[in-house]
Amino acid sequence: MCIQAMTQRKAAALISGGLDSLLAAKLMLDQGIHVEGINFYTGFCVEGHTHAIRNKDKNKEKRNNALWVAEQLGIKLHIVDIIEEYKDVVINPKHGYGANLNPCLDCKGFMVRKALEWIQQHDFDFIVTGEVVGQRPMSQRKDTMPVIARESGARDLLLRPLCARILPETLPEREGWVDRNKLLDFSGRNRKPQMALANQLGFNDYAQPAGGCCFLTDANYSRKLADLWQVRGEKRYEIDDIMLLKVGRHVRPRPHFKLIIGRDDGENNFLRGYRNRFVHMHASSHRGPLVLLDAESGTVSENDLLLAARLTARFGKGRTDDEVTVSIHDLSDMVTEYKVAPLHPDELPQEWYL
Repeated sequence: MCIQAMTQRKAAALISGGLDSLLAAKLMLDQGIHVEGINFYTGFCVEGHTHAIRNKDKNKEKRNNALWVAEQLGIKLHIVDIIEEYKDVVINPKHGYGANLNPCLDCKGFMVRKALEWIQQHDFDFIVTGEVVGQRPMSQRKDTMPVIARESGARDLLLRPLCARILPETLPEREGWVDRNKLLDFSGRNRKPQMALANQLGFNDYAQPAGGCCFLTDANYSRKLADLWQVRGEKRYEIDDIMLLKVGRHVRPRPHFKLIIGRDDGENNFLRGYRNRFVHMHASSHRGPLVLLDAESGTVSENDLLLAARLTARFGKGRTDDEVTVSIHDLSDMVTEYKVAPLHPDELPQEWYL
């Protein structure tokens, strides 16, 4: 018996929770490779946040797709918190941003580098990703894929099973750990080949792609993050900042403060967790949203509070009434009540919305 047959090779697969990473890991399992998944938590992940909070999404299944993929494959999944380290990727991307504030090329290189560190620490042999040539305009082009392999340090320890046959051979292929002839040559943005393969392999339920799994690819979210940086005068954020950007209607009526307005009971409940950190308000005479007042300087005038109260009334059930009572809680939870006329739509410019 040859040494190769006696030694089961081990691969760490980057598992996003999408179809591509599921298929890439499955192809390795079918070749007898021991696979364990790695899911990197950046704080900007889409799933498990807004759809778990908002009432309108209450019928959606609440699941972590990366854990679900690992369960379908029967593999162990390691969820790695990289929130702090990832900040430099978001703030100072060497290769710049994509269409929004998505540093996709730097992001992929960073994650592959972290995966390389992981396999070195855990005595694994190589790294697997679900990348497909031509699928993403920034990080998954034939000319940028070598950049990821080189700058991450992984080089030919990085195997992309879904498109490996149109890329140069990697070490696992040259050494015979995997059979190159059983790898694929997918390319382009058309996902029909992946869906056909999923059906062939017996996977009928999987996460549908919708602009990526990262809020940084979302134009609305990126606009709010850019606004945060502009107001602060520097690119800086904490985990609570980026969580709050995912929730509520954000309105900036004045340069020095904005309002975060709950859009339903689910969001109101979420925002209640931040009441001790912000001046907050709600209409006490009518049903309506919980509103956080976010002032970077920490100070607002009486006129600012009056405007905030009128906006709070505008988004509640009393929007068409002549007068609404709004209770405003300061940071010591002292309450002041304002009786205000709700802001009329003509007084609410579109440019206030973030």
